[in-house]
Amino acid sequence: MTASRAFSRIFTPVLLAGAVCLSPLQPSYAEAQNNRAAASMPPGTPMSFADLIERVSPAVVSIEATGSVDPRAVPDLDDIPPQFREFFERFGGPGGQQPQRPRRSQGSGFFISAEGLLVTNEHVISGADSISVTLPDGAEYSAEVVGRDAATDIALLRVTGAERTFPYVNLDRTPTVRVGDWVVAVGNPFGLGGTATAGIVSAIGRPLGNTQLYTNFLQIDAPINRGNSGGPAFDLNGNVVGVNSAIFSPTGGNVGIGFAIPSDLAASVVDQLIERGEVRRGYLGIAPQSLTADLAESLGLPRDRRGVLVAEVIAGTPAAEAGLRNGDVIIRINNEAVNEQRELFQRIGNVPPGGQVDLRVIRDGRERNIRVRLAERPEAEQAGASSTPAPAQDEVFGMRLTPADEAARERVGATGTRGLLVGAVRNDSEAARRDIRSGDVILEAGGRDVSSVADLRAAIEDARSRNRNAVLVLVARQQGGVRYVALSLEAN
Repeated sequence: MTASRAFSRIFTPVLLAGAVCLSPLQPSYAEAQNNRAAASMPPGTPMSFADLIERVSPAVVSIEATGSVDPRAVPDLDDIPPQFREFFERFGGPGGQQPQRPRRSQGSGFFISAEGLLVTNEHVISGADSISVTLPDGAEYSAEVVGRDAATDIALLRVTGAERTFPYVNLDRTPTVRVGDWVVAVGNPFGLGGTATAGIVSAIGRPLGNTQLYTNFLQIDAPINRGNSGGPAFDLNGNVVGVNSAIFSPTGGNVGIGFAIPSDLAASVVDQLIERGEVRRGYLGIAPQSLTADLAESLGLPRDRRGVLVAEVIAGTPAAEAGLRNGDVIIRINNEAVNEQRELFQRIGNVPPGGQVDLRVIRDGRERNIRVRLAERPEAEQAGASSTPAPAQDEVFGMRLTPADEAARERVGATGTRGLLVGAVRNDSEAARRDIRSGDVILEAGGRDVSSVADLRAAIEDARSRNRNAVLVLVARQQGGVRYVALSLEAN
């Protein structure tokens, strides 16, 4: 029953009998309606966002960045499914195979200090030769880059040439956001400055693929569009709890799925950008992969065992110096459980270079502790040149295999003399089901280096003698790194 219907049913008989004079202690009709409506709403439900938006909007700005784009650095969007193009456009102009051309990017940002420091997305100002900031009152200023971090898509700017103070908002360092909480986004969609939208937090800790390993996003349904990128998402207290970064869009328009960088992560990045102009992350020196049920079983572990499998220890890195080995399973970092690959990247990346971490690992079925002093994460290495695969001579698990030559090993970054080169792979085979492809190189099987098909068959027989359901093989791929694959013994 609605409040208005309840009021009518209670008071209609009295009104028919004659006029009623309300005493000063009795609420008016409008007051009674408001009281009943308020009582029916749970705590935290706003009657209006107007006061909040009026308070925070002066700190939200429009950003325009101009520069030039080399088309070789931009993907051809015709080759990308339309629902994912937004992640490559990143609220900017489309890519194309054209000569170097001017680039104009529009986005949003917000002040975090009276002195003119402001936060936005790195992709908004990437490649910019000049940056201008427009305030809600129409004042326009130039801005310079204090620092940027592409890994988290955060950039810190400073307004130049302004002899004034600026309204600013609080970047919440300890947010307590829950699914279902209200959020209000303020920004510059399609160049329409000062636009406010509202919605709820739809999910927390949302990953967005391997290009954003260091960020677990807030998913929000407050409508955001091109130009909102870099703008703030506020809680009902006016604190910034997220920095809007991307949308999922099958059509190019808003469908109610947006992603914001959590404010605690953004604040941590901003602190480092203020201090040194860059973000430094710890580096362990392994090729990790999440431990699946099949991989766990092939290692003799329970299928529900969670952790990160060390697919390869890179020579000369902290992991190698500390004694980590291929096939180790990392289950804890500094006494906190680590369940999958992204967690490991984020935990290690949060430790500054030179810091120490204590790893709890499983090796040969037994747990042990390994202490590692981290280095600074290097830039990604360039992939090697391609080569033509050698002809294959034998078949195992549906793969045609031959000993890998030096060119094949070099192509996948393998060292020494080990390796079996994968030639043709039958479509209905166990290898195909496990995404092993022509050109891959099998480096290990059952924890042993393999240089011949006989080595692989020996590892298979050893796994059978130990009552294993699968044999664990280490596979290297050009530009794809290395990973462990569990091949079912029933399929061979």
